[in-house]
Amino acid sequence: MRFVGESVTRVEDRRILTGRGHYVDDVRLPGMLHAAFLRSPFAHARITRMDTTEARNLPGVVAVLTGADIEAVTVPIQVMPQFPDFNSPVYQAMATDRVRFVGDPVAIVVAQSRYVAEDALELINVEYDPMRPVVSFEDAQDPDSPRIFDDLEGNVLYRSNTVYGDVEAAFAAADTVIHETFRQARQANVPMETRGAVADFDPGSGDLTYYAATQSPQGCRFQLATYLNHPIDRVRVLSGDVGGGFGLKGPVHREDISLAAASRIVGRPVKWIEDRNEHLQASGHARDEQIEVEAAVTSDGRLLGLKARLLIDQGAFPCLPYASVLFPNMIRDLLPGPYRFGALSFEGVVLATNKCWNPPYRGPWEIETWVRERLMDVIAHRLGMDPADLRRANMFDGDEQDRSITGQHLAGITSRQSLERALDLAGYSALRADQESARREGRLRGVGFATFLEAAPGPKENRVIPEDARVRLESNGHLLVMTPQGPHGQGHETTLAQVAADAMGLPLDHVRVVHGDTRQTPMNLIGTGGSRASTWASGSVMVTTRKVREKALGVAAAMMEIDAGDLDIVDGMVVPAGAPSKALPLSAIAMTAYLAPETLPPGTNHQLEAQETFTGDGVGGSGWSGGTHLCVVEIDRETGRVEIVRYLVVEDCGQIINPAIVEGQIRGGVAQGIAGVLYEKAAYDSEGQFLAGTFMDYLLPTATEIPRIEIDHLESVPVEGLDIRGVGEGGALVAPAALTNAIEDALVPLGVTISEQYLPPSRIMELTGMVPA
Repeated sequence: MRFVGESVTRVEDRRILTGRGHYVDDVRLPGMLHAAFLRSPFAHARITRMDTTEARNLPGVVAVLTGADIEAVTVPIQVMPQFPDFNSPVYQAMATDRVRFVGDPVAIVVAQSRYVAEDALELINVEYDPMRPVVSFEDAQDPDSPRIFDDLEGNVLYRSNTVYGDVEAAFAAADTVIHETFRQARQANVPMETRGAVADFDPGSGDLTYYAATQSPQGCRFQLATYLNHPIDRVRVLSGDVGGGFGLKGPVHREDISLAAASRIVGRPVKWIEDRNEHLQASGHARDEQIEVEAAVTSDGRLLGLKARLLIDQGAFPCLPYASVLFPNMIRDLLPGPYRFGALSFEGVVLATNKCWNPPYRGPWEIETWVRERLMDVIAHRLGMDPADLRRANMFDGDEQDRSITGQHLAGITSRQSLERALDLAGYSALRADQESARREGRLRGVGFATFLEAAPGPKENRVIPEDARVRLESNGHLLVMTPQGPHGQGHETTLAQVAADAMGLPLDHVRVVHGDTRQTPMNLIGTGGSRASTWASGSVMVTTRKVREKALGVAAAMMEIDAGDLDIVDGMVVPAGAPSKALPLSAIAMTAYLAPETLPPGTNHQLEAQETFTGDGVGGSGWSGGTHLCVVEIDRETGRVEIVRYLVVEDCGQIINPAIVEGQIRGGVAQGIAGVLYEKAAYDSEGQFLAGTFMDYLLPTATEIPRIEIDHLESVPVEGLDIRGVGEGGALVAPAALTNAIEDALVPLGVTISEQYLPPSRIMELTGMVPA
């Protein structure tokens, strides 16, 4: 039986759904203490005095550590100082003389219980001298604003300018120039499980074991060793089940470094589990970006040229190690998407403000899809064209010679097919007829759609950072697969087992996937993120398992005195061609290799394990995941409430390993995309005070708010080799564009243009003029 392509039940589900998962909060160690962080109530202020005497004297308190205490035993943090033109500030794991956002950690209490630690926080007396905060894009670009970091000349951390083609000629030839500024709201990752860890420093051996909820165990290990100035061979990271991350748990946070330092200072295990208020306030906020665009077009809708200026609010601190400076070039390269633009000029600017930092969040380049697809609808409405016809006129076909204006090789993309399929499945002509009927009745009904591309893994010339897997055939004939991935809900233990079982010829329950232990897994600093697992983890598992299979067949050939080329492995049995009755269990082969290697002919390789590197060689297909989402909405004139009447997805992620898991990823991404439009906003006021510290203020959709999501697959047959592409980000990338396009389409009769992503009922009422803005 082949397992790839089948919706086999997830291996993880039995333990997770029955409450037997093992998360970081389940870690209990002898002598374990508990930590709590004191956080700044000010967005920007100097610390003029701190008195910890009362807190230290509280019974049950073991230590109260200030920023200065942590600074004394750690290395200053500087993220990506080698990145060209990046003004990377130097900062500490905890605030020392100055706080830079509401929630900035200023002290850590270590106590016998979390209750005592929390009580002790209230006994720490900190005096602050408030400073003027830098909160907005305008503040950050104003040279007269206070500098957030004194070692930098201002709050503009990065600026790049790139030009493709003859932009001035394109605009000179235009019949129409359309100018808009598109703004996204700040959004939090909000995984079900907050951040947390247990740091266990052993004073006797000098070993640091760090139990973490992380997407990148090896990356966490590397950063802890670096900033604790601790030998990396003495650092071990263990990560069990992780309750979601969406990018947030890929970075190493300042609290991680502080917690590990605290354990080293007190010489005992220390646990910290973030509460939800801390999480919303201080874990990270993404998507706070703006793009100002000018589009040069002809009267029949040809896209001659585009000027774009991107602003990213990274918050106070660059994210470690994935600073926001990584994203402007990604956004620039992907901004044209599947469309022919004749020329492009792009400016990318990263700004520091007195807000929480900006971590990766499920497709951190998402604004390129939203702005491009919003712009396509704006152009269509201004020209009086159907948005579908505008896209058809400018979309690449995926021919071998097709390249975007930024040089991305688009051979094999299926954007046009996905668009036409979505329109066909939706009954587009009938939808427009229904819309006209609704408008005659005074109802606000809209149809929106959007097309995306994701480089997962991307065209051949863009593939970087290979990945290893380690595979061992055990003496019982079962396979142990070790991956550097850090899964946090995606089902890697299932999908990688499906790949390995097919590659080896085993039943699925004879394969075990191991992750999260840096003593066992190969080195890779990324872990799980950027939709890498489908291609890179699967590819590494496939090539490594094939190597082990080759070794096993070599041993079997020696034992059975049959040429290895005449042997196959089927359901865990080594079967000679034409003589199935002489089959041997794979366990017998492994047992001989491990326990009686001397019985094998000289020169037989009896080490039934391998570690291979997957570099992308042999990957077939376009390398681009993509698709089209279509959304139908109806807006209540009286309340501004947006009802999603229908939501349709047509996607292409190449060969599908597990359809049920793929569809779960798509639906989860769509839910987060919808949430960013209708529900979620990490709001700050003009003084930098955070306004969304509970789920009463930071709204999340539940299952009752998310519509039924129809999914259709364009599963392309691989031309050659491996054609498994990533699917984790797609739903979150394109759903905001499809939904906001539908909302604008509903409001066209009222003359409304949508230039912002966050559209709760109150904002809809303002845009329609039902209430004053």
